[in-house]
Amino acid sequence: MSAVGFILLGLAGLILGGEMLVRGSVSAAKAFGISPMVIGLTLVGFGTSTPELVTSLQAALSGSSGIAIGNVVGSNIGNILLILGLAALLAPIVVTPAAIRRDGAVMLAATALAGVVFLLGDIGRLTGLLFVAALASYLTATLLAERRAARSAAGAVYAAEAEAVPGPDTGLALSLALAAGGLVLTIVGARFLVSGAVSTAEAAGLSETVIGLTIVAIGTSMPELVTSVIAVRKGQGEVALGNVIGSNIFNLLGILGVTALVQPMRVPPEILRLDLWVMAGASVLLVVFARTGWRIGRREGAVLLALYVAYLIWVLL
Repeated sequence: MSAVGFILLGLAGLILGGEMLVRGSVSAAKAFGISPMVIGLTLVGFGTSTPELVTSLQAALSGSSGIAIGNVVGSNIGNILLILGLAALLAPIVVTPAAIRRDGAVMLAATALAGVVFLLGDIGRLTGLLFVAALASYLTATLLAERRAARSAAGAVYAAEAEAVPGPDTGLALSLALAAGGLVLTIVGARFLVSGAVSTAEAAGLSETVIGLTIVAIGTSMPELVTSVIAVRKGQGEVALGNVIGSNIFNLLGILGVTALVQPMRVPPEILRLDLWVMAGASVLLVVFARTGWRIGRREGAVLLALYVAYLIWVLL
């Protein structure tokens, strides 16, 4: 099979597997009586980031740290410029101030922390442990804060994220089977995608990092795209924004952290020349747009999409 065939099969497996995993795990959590707010904060965020996690792990274990790190950085850039830009074009997004003040600040802090680590050149196991601990602290603090402030605006966004997951709730056994099948399909898809991406990079004379920043990052971000578009079509634009911010936090602290714990990585030099700064700039721009009138309109969406097109052209050419 050709490298393109491996990539297409891998992307199909990641998209379908990620969708099955999210639907199954959310349905199972509801069957166990877990609150929608907790589901939205944890399972939806973890579930939509699973393709990135599995792909980065596969790439790092294969010695392709450029794909592993490029996947995370490219996904964060794509989440803001592509997915949020498209969502805002479909319908203006009304911002929940409480959510953006806390979670937006955490996203910026995680981006700054990752930037410092990238500039040091290596992501070792100690750094991975620090990232995972930071993510666990954020989740714990958020859950405790939401339980103390019953029915807060931020908590309502997390609950809406759980309700935005498509598909009817199924029985516990079927939900667990769906989640397990989705996880297996995601792992297999990631293996195909990494293999095809490495072969494509060699054949096209591109670095593995460029492939990770583009094809791999866009492919692994499809669950976030699906969730955000569905939310916007339901009139829940704040869910799309929360999904993007939450996914970026999970990507930096969770995926980089877990991957580094399993396999320490060297940061590719090209990430330091451009992509780190694009990720940081996009994160700041998101918060600025969100806090300007507490609304992200179609004009801002068009700006984000235009910036993403310009970024892709620059990277590929």
